[in-house]
Amino acid sequence: IRDLATIEAWLGKGVNRVIIGTAAVRDPDLVKEAARRFPARIAVGLDARDGQVAVEGWAQTSALSALEIARRFEDAGVAAIIYTDIARDGLLKGLNLDATIGLADAISIPVIASGGLASMADVEALLAPRAQKLGGAIAGRALYDGRLNATAALARIRQARSA
Repeated sequence: IRDLATIEAWLGKGVNRVIIGTAAVRDPDLVKEAARRFPARIAVGLDARDGQVAVEGWAQTSALSALEIARRFEDAGVAAIIYTDIARDGLLKGLNLDATIGLADAISIPVIASGGLASMADVEALLAPRAQKLGGAIAGRALYDGRLNATAALARIRQARSA
């Protein structure tokens, strides 16, 4: 999503939250304006290769780190940062928790882990005390190919939250 009209259109159709990726790097004012106009409904997607943000479908790597870009939005009202380690995305290698937690520790915006979630072991790692600051995680391929049972994963998360 790269402009306010598209953001407004999707939110108007009932979408809860939109994710701005490349445009967050190229046009940070768009993110700030969208977050102001649509509180708690704008997330920033930061897809990183070795900590540097990649844009345009991962075709180009920017000179900016994920942390530098995330800090741009500290007081803008962004609902979440979705941090994807593109070296792991779709490969079922497990999440890059060190980098994701490092980002979450450095900013006040909730960080959602993405890229590589492969199994219940990854869900357990997300429930560990060191990962408590994370705002969530995204599972993709592991759900599609049956490596991760969504019902079991959600039951485990509910169990951990009630303990």
